[in-house]
Amino acid sequence: MEMQPQLGDYSPDKLASLPLTPIARPDSQEGRWPAQEKDIDNWLPINARRNAKWWYSAFHNVTAMVGAGVLGLPYAMSELGWEVGIAVLLLSWIITLYTMWQMVEMHEMVPGKRFDRYHELGQHAFGEKLGLWIVVPQQLVVEVGLNIVYMVTGGQSLQKFHDVVCDDKCKSKDIKLTYFIMIFASCHFVLSQLPNFQSISGVSLAAAVMSLCYSTIAWIASVQKGKSADVHYGLRATTPPGKVFGFFGALGDVAFAYAGHNVVLEIQATIPSTPDKPSKKPMWKGVVVAYIIVAVCYFPAALVGYWAFGNGVDENILVTLRKPKWLIALANMMVVVHLIGSYQVYAMPVFDMIETVLVRKFGFRPRLMLRLIARSVYVGFTMFVAITFPFFSALLSFFGGFAFAPTTYFLPCIMWLTIYKPKTFSISWFTNWICIVLGVLLMVLSPIGGLRQIILKAKTYHFYQ
Repeated sequence: MEMQPQLGDYSPDKLASLPLTPIARPDSQEGRWPAQEKDIDNWLPINARRNAKWWYSAFHNVTAMVGAGVLGLPYAMSELGWEVGIAVLLLSWIITLYTMWQMVEMHEMVPGKRFDRYHELGQHAFGEKLGLWIVVPQQLVVEVGLNIVYMVTGGQSLQKFHDVVCDDKCKSKDIKLTYFIMIFASCHFVLSQLPNFQSISGVSLAAAVMSLCYSTIAWIASVQKGKSADVHYGLRATTPPGKVFGFFGALGDVAFAYAGHNVVLEIQATIPSTPDKPSKKPMWKGVVVAYIIVAVCYFPAALVGYWAFGNGVDENILVTLRKPKWLIALANMMVVVHLIGSYQVYAMPVFDMIETVLVRKFGFRPRLMLRLIARSVYVGFTMFVAITFPFFSALLSFFGGFAFAPTTYFLPCIMWLTIYKPKTFSISWFTNWICIVLGVLLMVLSPIGGLRQIILKAKTYHFYQ
């Protein structure tokens, strides 16, 4: 066997003449080789594939935004009244479209680098550690909170479908809501194993179509029913404290309806990008289409639902509608299908965070078993919390103001001011500060109404009834 020369066999002159070959070294912080880091990036859900088209952006954003919130908008109108309600809906649509544009623009603001996650953009704006502490807790509250609310709403819609179809013929009509939430959760234990955003595209597309269908059914069925004989358009509450707290809660309901910003960077990360064709162009095209669909879903459902039922509308417009039965049953099943897709869209960034921590911080190997256990535990957790606290409208109001307002209404504006530093008193400066002030007011006021509703309902609620 041929012996390899040793370092001591070379003279100093000969050593100096040897070619220098770069040697790969492991990352100094994580202790892994660059090839391993690349493999981990390719395994994580957000970075896995980048071949999406602009229409992927459109239906992912529709699925993310048009969800349970649209069903609560007529109820929010009953807490706000005609003038204030229309103004809040329209202003929210304009502000959130503007802040969405900001996030799309900031995705590739640094040449050669992409901010694939919300917290990565926050780290660029506020620093490595402070950016994480500012963004990650809020983003987790939004995404985990939405998954919990969708568990509740999915179970309620399944229960409504069962009751409408079953009528008075079924002996098991009094099945508890708990069991319907468990049925809804069962499919997520399977779907949560889909590895990345691209793999859930079919589910998301079906969800987007369903959202447009059931919101259309909601307002068309309201038109068909016509204005109720005893309809009243005064505020739902009769006492001054009730009106104030109802107003605060309604603001949270509206904020809940515009939550797509929490996954917009993650969606944009799936679109390919080159210097000649940056991802922001197809992404923005998809966002514009999505916001047109959002307007078509939100405004007719909110205004027509309130017109038909006034302040007697339920917190879920499909619960108020009872005829024709087959159409209401179909609409509730569409809600279930949509919520299945929407749950997965919001869960994917959470899965990415969980798996990143387990692999990069705790040293677990990126394997199928890790994904199976981690994601199943998360789905089980959201199911358990939903079963324990099934307060639909109160959850909307509380989460809508507490975390949705910062990540949707004003955090993108703060990042924009921090990074681009527009000239003081310029149009950009004024626009961003107006959004920040309104967003902070929304964040402070709306959770108060939601928390009050939770307290009132908790007085009469029996756990796991």
